[in-house]
Amino acid sequence: MARTTDLTDIANKLREVDHCVILTHQYPDGDTVGSAFALCRAMQKMGRHARVIVNGTLDKKFEFVRENFTEEMFEYKTVIAVDIATEQLLGDLKDEFGGKIDICVDHHATNSDYAKLTFVDHTAAANTENMMDLIKLLGVEIDKDIANALYLGICTDTGCFRFSNVDSRTMRDAAELMDIGCDSCEINRVMFDMKSMARIRLERAVLESLELYRDGRIAVVNTTLSMEKETGVGNCDMDGIASIPRQIEGVFIGVTIKEKEDGKFRISVRSLGEYDAARVAAEFGGGGHHAAAGCTIFGTLDDVKAKIVGAAEREIERVG
Repeated sequence: MARTTDLTDIANKLREVDHCVILTHQYPDGDTVGSAFALCRAMQKMGRHARVIVNGTLDKKFEFVRENFTEEMFEYKTVIAVDIATEQLLGDLKDEFGGKIDICVDHHATNSDYAKLTFVDHTAAANTENMMDLIKLLGVEIDKDIANALYLGICTDTGCFRFSNVDSRTMRDAAELMDIGCDSCEINRVMFDMKSMARIRLERAVLESLELYRDGRIAVVNTTLSMEKETGVGNCDMDGIASIPRQIEGVFIGVTIKEKEDGKFRISVRSLGEYDAARVAAEFGGGGHHAAAGCTIFGTLDDVKAKIVGAAEREIERVG
């Protein structure tokens, strides 16, 4: 496998291929969804056959990216991964697509270089920033639908421009998309200001699960399958829960443990300052960014909590 640091190589390759499937990572968020649909629409505007395979269920609040979108069915010849750091994040799609990824465009420094051709710019706050540059290299005009998909990734991966990954490039890209006519105000409202009653009930239960360690520098919350059933939340109501523990004053590492089926727990780690969330997640085969990372651990809730707290404590000790 070969990595390239030149996005032009990716653009040149995309000009040569056709019948492309574009994959999102499991538990798809706004950045992987926005990256996939923006690229798919760009490829279709180039006259290529392309479709998105959403890895799991597309949250209702992301459905707008399907508007004015042509759904195509064909035998794929090229497989593209967007915003996917490792093949483990393919989840249920790994059996079919593992070892078959032709092109990867990503912004995670922990990318495992699993594709035949990979571009990673970890300085991009969102992968849709890389996608925006790629679409321009392809010579495709960014229309309103592409702009909406790109803006979705930027706003969600930056917490509506509140996270430390935001820089002047992020703001310039967002401003350009607004100039094109993206629905920035409505996207921001739906992503950050609108909550269902089920979400409010879940947040209350999550706060009741809060535990603090190392003099309040580590905060851990959890969701369980029974909590989801009792509150009536859907997948779209779960988004953003991982930010809750880091919002507590004095907390440097926030951990959210989400129970899945068959003894699987999805872990989200958020950190501040010198503390590295990716180092914590990497102990369990996960990855991500310095301030936000994730992994999967199997076991019971108590065992999983003990393991991830231990890793967070080691990171506290490393930094001092």
